[in-house]
Amino acid sequence: MSDNDSLFALVELMRKKAPEYLDLLTATSDEKFENAFEALLESAVSRLEQNKVNFAKLDEVGLSAVLALSLSIPGLAVTQEAHSNGHVDITIEAQHCVPARRKLCEAKIYDGPVYHLKGLQQLLDRYTTGREGRGLLINYVRKRDIAGIVKGLREKMDNDHPYQQQGKTADHLLKWSFLSKHAHSCGENLEVGHIGCNLYTELMPKST
Repeated sequence: MSDNDSLFALVELMRKKAPEYLDLLTATSDEKFENAFEALLESAVSRLEQNKVNFAKLDEVGLSAVLALSLSIPGLAVTQEAHSNGHVDITIEAQHCVPARRKLCEAKIYDGPVYHLKGLQQLLDRYTTGREGRGLLINYVRKRDIAGIVKGLREKMDNDHPYQQQGKTADHLLKWSFLSKHAHSCGENLEVGHIGCNLYTELMPKST
């Protein structure tokens, strides 16, 4: 078997076994990279939700550690508390990409719109330089009715336009999630994904 045949076989194996990994590695535009990353993010959020009883006692840092581990795949460096004008909850960097692709994520246990918008302010006004891709604001929702919570949050943002929000929020591919755009000090409009993670449960793990 020639080197070209071996390489082709490897790519085909990756396409079958880890399509999201291959899509991230081969993304030729920011849009294609975001589409590939969304598939990975949806899987990571779903795993959190499927284990919400087991994670019921974790704080924001603990939940973000689980999320970071779920997002970590070869070629994608995911770190907690990395520095970018402060300690960012989660930093995601695609390795060996030119131009570099880097995403910043602020994560909060949802405690009302004010707390959510505080996270948005940190992300936009403190951590983001303007070189990064779409920012992420993760909502770990431990309250009942995540659908109503996200709807109300979108309505408030569309009415108030916080932090120079440009126009109305838009639908996101992921359930209980949406997108917003904001004028940034770099002179460009930056996009933020607001991602809902349903961790509501009436059950608590038994103490041992």
